Amino acid sequence: MDENSDNKTDDFETVEPIGKRVVIRKDEDKKQTKGGIQLPDNIEIPTITGRIVSVSAEVEISAELPLRQYDKVLFNPKGAIPVDFEGDNRLFVVDVENVVAVFRKV
Repeated sequence: MDENSDNKTDDFETVEPIGKRVVIRKDEDKKQTKGGIQLPDNIEIPTITGRIVSVSAEVEISAELPLRQYDKVLFNPKGAIPVDFEGDNRLFVVDVENVVAVFRKV
């Protein structure tokens, strides 16, 4: 018998980024503009928004990088690496250089 077979945490996976990277859960794709225009499914959007769900240790301790867990960000998806263990595939590992803006309340 496997010694871990009774351990319920075996079914739970997390992603911890390494280096200057963050894990972002991308926002749902917009199907319609604010003015009511329906967008095609294959539209190419150069940047997308999402929430940071995890930051690497290097990013967390850096005073130069103003990125924290739960920040809403705008990022370039071209360099994003999809994380495959989630069915809807909305998690991406992103280099901090591909995060182009952080949304802050003033």
